[in-house]
Amino acid sequence: MTITFVRTIILYLLVIFAFRLMGKRQVGELSPSELVVAMMISDLAALPAHDSNIPLLSGVIPILSLTIIEIMLSFFSLKSRRIRRWLSGSPVVLVRHGKIVEEELEKLRFNLDDLLQELRQAGYVGLSEVDFMMLEKSGKVSVIPKAASATVRPTDLGLSPKQETCATLVISDGKLCPGALHALGLDEKWVYHVLKKHKIKHIKDCLVLTADEDKNVYLQAKSEVKEK
Repeated sequence: MTITFVRTIILYLLVIFAFRLMGKRQVGELSPSELVVAMMISDLAALPAHDSNIPLLSGVIPILSLTIIEIMLSFFSLKSRRIRRWLSGSPVVLVRHGKIVEEELEKLRFNLDDLLQELRQAGYVGLSEVDFMMLEKSGKVSVIPKAASATVRPTDLGLSPKQETCATLVISDGKLCPGALHALGLDEKWVYHVLKKHKIKHIKDCLVLTADEDKNVYLQAKSEVKEK
């Protein structure tokens, strides 16, 4: 039992390490080659973890081999468009200038019900609003609306709004994030000043504190502090 537990932990850490090496991607954004590697690694890790009679190296060596192959293919695909297209495919136009490209739908076995469903999920009520619609390499659908259906932007109204900056987590569940303070050019003195303004005595009493480059703050105390 102990041996099985240890083997499982080792394989689990190895799989996490392998996926970290291959890069961060959501499942829906994996290319065909990445998806195949992910499935094979999962199977290879499951066998030695389940059966202690299978040598641990029988899972470790293939997993590392697949990881190296995937990293090499990713490198070559960066350098060669031909390899990139062979591994990941190319975007396909489903709707061009408001007209459905029937031959592409047939090739992809993509029916009209699926097409309309993707449109609704993208926030459009029908094909009359669409200029271009493409099936991306990741399997997701991109929609470019007609000018009359496009979202109005501030520049269309002659406005020049100030660019907002991204909020950074400064305190997380009562713990300070020093790297965030350094990135924002702030210090602990500023943090305590903000906490004092919101009647919070200690960092440990703060559930979350975020700040951006303009020092716009979002703060929330822990529930037990509010109840006191």
